[in-house]
Amino acid sequence: MELPSLEAIRSSSSESPLAVTLASLLEPSSVLIQTLVPQLYVELKNSSSLVNSYTQLIDLAIEQVRTWDQDLQAQFISGHPRIGETKNLSTFSAKEQGANHRHPTATPTPPDILARLAHLNAYYERRYPKLVYIVFVNGRSREEIVRVLEDHLGLEHSLSIDEPPLDAAVPVEIESEKWLDELERAVEDVGLIAKSRLVALGVE
Repeated sequence: MELPSLEAIRSSSSESPLAVTLASLLEPSSVLIQTLVPQLYVELKNSSSLVNSYTQLIDLAIEQVRTWDQDLQAQFISGHPRIGETKNLSTFSAKEQGANHRHPTATPTPPDILARLAHLNAYYERRYPKLVYIVFVNGRSREEIVRVLEDHLGLEHSLSIDEPPLDAAVPVEIESEKWLDELERAVEDVGLIAKSRLVALGVE
């Protein structure tokens, strides 16, 4: 795929080129289209921010997201599909969530790994209400991400699909320091994912 040029983004009389670019790199969502795109469009038109690369555009977008209230930030990260999802994925997400980036000819992700990820995602969402688990995959397979998510949740590595039970997840209070730290980490990882997409496209 090809992104609109930076010149097109800066000079366009509409928000469309910016919306296409941000939706491709950050994943499409209502809050991205209705809030982030208009805010960045105005900022770029007012020349208050000098953007000479897509990397700088991503940095500016993430900086803007961090100024939002926590509810909008949570909506923003929810634009990304959950780890292990297989349907309705963007082109980038489908590639990033492939069976194994390091070995493109590897067999598809086994059903038990997908089921384990689905359970861990649900457990995470009980632990962190209003958040979804976002992580910069960085070429790791879904099986590797199972271990990463287990570690992140402080769980033992398990061969069981549905252990521990969901009701064992003790919710973290919304807007507590721990919850806010997790939100901040997720927003940061969305930016890292976007920059890795630039690398895949061979642009900066």
